[in-house]
Amino acid sequence: MNTIHLHLLLNHFPVIGTMVGSGLLLWGIIRKQNNIKTAAAAILFIMALVAIPVYLTGEPAEDAVEKLPGVAASMIEQHEAAATIAIWIMGITGLAALVALMAYWQKKAAAGVIFTATFILSALSFAAMARTGYYGGQIRHTEIRNGNTAVQNAGNETGEGKKEKDDD
Repeated sequence: MNTIHLHLLLNHFPVIGTMVGSGLLLWGIIRKQNNIKTAAAAILFIMALVAIPVYLTGEPAEDAVEKLPGVAASMIEQHEAAATIAIWIMGITGLAALVALMAYWQKKAAAGVIFTATFILSALSFAAMARTGYYGGQIRHTEIRNGNTAVQNAGNETGEGKKEKDDD
């Protein structure tokens, strides 16, 4: 396995894991169940850790696909810009989750507020990670590209588009 495979293998975890962690944290906050909140915070912290190798393997993945037919540099740059924002938000969320866990374990009164702040950050993280994944998917999956790009380029590696037939 190389760094490109690692990027492709791990890139779904921060998106799905953050969604699960956020939902679980919200459920724990609503139900006032500390065991659920701590499990959710642990998931969010782990997802922040997993996001690091995903981010760091992005550049080797870019090098592997940037010259392939149908891959536009603008799509890669859009994905890369989104990833930079997402990794920072996810890192802050991971730290907040860790602080929430420590506050809970130390029986600090502010733990509840920190869990709530962590939930807000986790929702932002999920949005940022989902956006990054969306842009990343468009790099090689022409079927999910916006507008006519997918239709015009479908099955055509040169990107020139298909000619339409006359209905005469």
